[in-house]
Amino acid sequence: MCGIVGIAGRSPVNQLVYDSLLLLQHRGQDAAGIATSHDQFFSMHKAHGLVRDVFRTRNMRALPGNSGVGQVRYPTAGSSDSVDEAQPFYVNAPFGIMFVHNGNLTNWRELRQELFRIDRRHINTNSDSEVLLNVFAHELQQASTGVTLDEDKVFTAVSAVHRRARGAYAVIAQIANYGMVAFRDPYGIRPLCLGRNESEQGVEWMVASESVALTGSGFTRVRDIAPGEAVFIDLDGNLTSRQCAEAPVLTPCVFEYVYFARPDSIMDGVSVYDARLGMGEHLGERVAKTLRLGDIDVVMPIPDSSRPSAMQLASSLNLNYREGFIKNRYIGRTFIMPGQAVRKKSVRQKLSAIDTEFQGKNVLLVDDSIVRGTTSREIVEMARAAGANKVYFASAAPAVRFPNVYGIDMPTQAELIATGRDTDQIAREISTDGLVYQELADLEQSIRDRNPALTQFETSCFNGRYITGDIDEAYLERLQRERGVKGESGGMSASDSDSED
Repeated sequence: MCGIVGIAGRSPVNQLVYDSLLLLQHRGQDAAGIATSHDQFFSMHKAHGLVRDVFRTRNMRALPGNSGVGQVRYPTAGSSDSVDEAQPFYVNAPFGIMFVHNGNLTNWRELRQELFRIDRRHINTNSDSEVLLNVFAHELQQASTGVTLDEDKVFTAVSAVHRRARGAYAVIAQIANYGMVAFRDPYGIRPLCLGRNESEQGVEWMVASESVALTGSGFTRVRDIAPGEAVFIDLDGNLTSRQCAEAPVLTPCVFEYVYFARPDSIMDGVSVYDARLGMGEHLGERVAKTLRLGDIDVVMPIPDSSRPSAMQLASSLNLNYREGFIKNRYIGRTFIMPGQAVRKKSVRQKLSAIDTEFQGKNVLLVDDSIVRGTTSREIVEMARAAGANKVYFASAAPAVRFPNVYGIDMPTQAELIATGRDTDQIAREISTDGLVYQELADLEQSIRDRNPALTQFETSCFNGRYITGDIDEAYLERLQRERGVKGESGGMSASDSDSED
């Protein structure tokens, strides 16, 4: 998962891109990069680390120009060790393109071979984003019969990308001397939205992964970019758009609403905060059917993303709500930290318990999801150590039983705590007195209630149904081999794994 932004402005945009990336920092902490366009030249700076650490005054001064793109990266495909795989990516032909991408291609290996054998293009990293860039560059070159470029040729190239690429991709690209293009895969798995600002110099446009980057930068949210749609903004600020996919069907990733997105964002017409309130409402109904409410003294969230669900659950069941855990905001989110050892070490560093809220009480802990299970188990143990009498656990998402291949660095199936276990077995693994999972239908309804036009979602990590239709057991087994996971059919134990935030 990554956060991307592109700004076609009327004045220097380096500070705007920087500020926008700060607002998207939750989407990636591994690396950050900005590229700007000025007088027919691109300027770029990227490095490992948080936005605030990557960019210094000297770096910002070296990023002139009224348009630019940026990305915060959290590694999925490829290697997190090489700064060469940080974005933006650049190719010099045709025209010169700076490129940022959020998502993950499922057929990038095949495309890489095609690029070498047929398109005669060299890929210098293991990043699927570089593959996608070169596919786009090749198709743009094929569509351009002369030395000039217009929106029709850009849209023709995007249409060809849709025919060749499979998986999830939200893209923003700056084409030297011509403008900026943004497009989204035909299923709209990864989010992308459009904003507008009226400045003294004229109209400015912004494209970003989440609406919070727009509104936080002074732009007005216009709309979400539709699945399969491409938007082109020329150097004069004129915007044109076109549907470039043959049969687009909006199928957003449900995990965006559960965990990844900021609650103050709007995605595909849905307030993330309102959706999480709905998750709490439905989860409360499940809790009432599964546990004895009289045995629960207090409801507590695992900060931060589960807070709206926990509040609504407590309110709907007329239970006390308390903040029993305090989060150290200077420790990264464990779910997106590269490396098992780093994730496991950070669990108790980032959360501490307020003993007086636990002592002698039966506590219901609410989290957004349970993935590997280690964080959940550590938190249950912390609650008991703080004096809790009994500790129950509720997940605002269903059991995660399959890996995500569309841009979330979900563990392989062998690493997932729910693999080969039922709810009671998972409860024993995380040492809780009772465990309640959200029903998938209720999770979907929580989102659909906010926008009835959403008829389907990408929910593969819960039910194993991969919307692109190209994922089979052989693919998942290869994914597991590449990660070097050696698990038995029952999956890794919670003590050997880790969970999300």
